[in-house]
Amino acid sequence: MNELRVHPDAASLARAAAQHFVTLATAAIAARGQFVVALSGGSTPRATYRLLASDEFAARVDWPRVRVFWGDERCVPPDHSDSNYRMARETLLDEIPIPAENVHRIRGELPPDQAATAYQAELEAVLGAGGRFDLILLGMGEDGHTASLFPGTVALHEQTRWVVAHYVDKLSAWRVTLTPVAINAAAHVTFLVSGAGKAERLREVLDGLHQPDVLPAQIVRPTDGRLLWLADAAAAVHSHPRLPTTPSTPPAPAAG
Repeated sequence: MNELRVHPDAASLARAAAQHFVTLATAAIAARGQFVVALSGGSTPRATYRLLASDEFAARVDWPRVRVFWGDERCVPPDHSDSNYRMARETLLDEIPIPAENVHRIRGELPPDQAATAYQAELEAVLGAGGRFDLILLGMGEDGHTASLFPGTVALHEQTRWVVAHYVDKLSAWRVTLTPVAINAAAHVTFLVSGAGKAERLREVLDGLHQPDVLPAQIVRPTDGRLLWLADAAAAVHSHPRLPTTPSTPPAPAAG
């Protein structure tokens, strides 16, 4: 199932994403005793993480039963300003009662291939054979990349491994990323897309105007799960008219 939900602005998008997280966590913990999630880096999810750490949302999640992973990581130490782990720690993880052993970061300070191998092993230990994420949060860049799956990179065509390390020429940098194998096995994959700068690219991705090796976000097609796009109005202004779309309900005007 592929659905687009459009929200008026970035703040309402963040709130919807936080509620989505809480809903899925509650259901997974009730059904299986744990919730396994892969967080996204980038700027868009920051507000969502801060909401999840707030008094309004934090008490609604049984954090000791949550296992936190990441969709990708820059090959930098965990205290580096570019670290996806650091961003999530500062906005969310330091503020909630989650056990340290439940936080499974990608060790970006290691040689890239070694970091990928270690992360694959950690995923297998938690998920087991045939296991899958309950939720993977993803963003999308203006070039259509998601996680660290960039246009023209070999990681797009990986058929067996859940994790790979690769050198991204356009960034002149190494990245470690989940592959389409792991992403498309998830029960829920949710994109968070915000801003007018991504509007045309979002339209192209949803319209299928390019092949997956050109726009990597198009390769995200869960085989037995749900694909949800949460976008603000600026990003969704050109969205596909045939895609099931759920507009959010605007707040009622203030009295007087």
